[in-house]
Amino acid sequence: MHNPADVSGALSAMIKRTGVPALAAAAIHQGKIVSVGSTGTRKKGEAARVTHDDRFHIGSCTKSMTATLGAILIDKGRLRWETGVAEVFPRNEVNTAYRGATFEHLVSNTAGAPGDIEPSLWTSLWERNGTKREQRRMLVREILRRPPAYEPGTDQVYSNAGFSIAGAMLETLMDKSYEQLLSENLLDPLEMSSAGFRAPASHGLIDQPYGHKESFFRITPVDPEPHGDNPPAIAPAGAVHCSVMDFAKYAQFHLRRNQMLSEESWKRLHESAAHRDYGHGWILVKRDWAHGTALTHSGSNTMFFSTIWIAPERDFAAVSMCNLGGRKGLKKCDQAIHYLINKHL
Repeated sequence: MHNPADVSGALSAMIKRTGVPALAAAAIHQGKIVSVGSTGTRKKGEAARVTHDDRFHIGSCTKSMTATLGAILIDKGRLRWETGVAEVFPRNEVNTAYRGATFEHLVSNTAGAPGDIEPSLWTSLWERNGTKREQRRMLVREILRRPPAYEPGTDQVYSNAGFSIAGAMLETLMDKSYEQLLSENLLDPLEMSSAGFRAPASHGLIDQPYGHKESFFRITPVDPEPHGDNPPAIAPAGAVHCSVMDFAKYAQFHLRRNQMLSEESWKRLHESAAHRDYGHGWILVKRDWAHGTALTHSGSNTMFFSTIWIAPERDFAAVSMCNLGGRKGLKKCDQAIHYLINKHL
């Protein structure tokens, strides 16, 4: 049986004397997980060490999962890429200027959804009234009743609201919560047994990594509830957590493009939308080391940071995860990715 190289020592050197609590990373090459590492502590000031099985929040890397879930349900005939918001939600709740917005527009950031959620709505979402589905429906109503930020399909603006509306569309069509749909159709089939939603640790326990924030050069752990993650309403835009090994499984799934999806759906997911640099939950970039186009995304709920890179032409992918948000988390995740690229390519 193939055993991946343990790169925990290299990761440990990266965070030594930086204040970063923990870092994990893995690489996939030619169909195998070839490197994996984890180092640091679950919670700053506590002794509990992270392991390869510990769970980190992946933030907006969830977006490609939402687009992939949609593709799976499209292949099953439950909706179309062209299914419009006005076909799913009551027309009297949808501003006429939004009626051209489709599921594909939503998961490619071209639907006209705003880049920022209006402050009073954001405050209401934090109150968490009702079930998760009811909270998402409130977001849908408040966003879609107002004019879009631009005519759907004419521009591209990164939008948590857009992906959240896409998730609510799937909930409405399937009459199941987004969390249940993602688990049943993607996470469980990929045997991502560590995957779940919101901050990974249990309230009052140090059973998983805590997220951390940095302010005035001080790094502080954040209790998982109630403020360890964003409001549940935006879960389709960024609420999944998982281990570094399961994050690697997800990367391998997109790298190898298995038969869970049709070739047409794979092509759609991995191509650019509106001839721009954002596809369907993926940023598309040219890199010399990738020998062409690479798929990438980063994610953060401000307390964790994660990054995923997929280079199809090199049959290579790498993931990294950190339990600190902000620039330090970003820097260490990027450093881990660069290390794995240099090590294997």
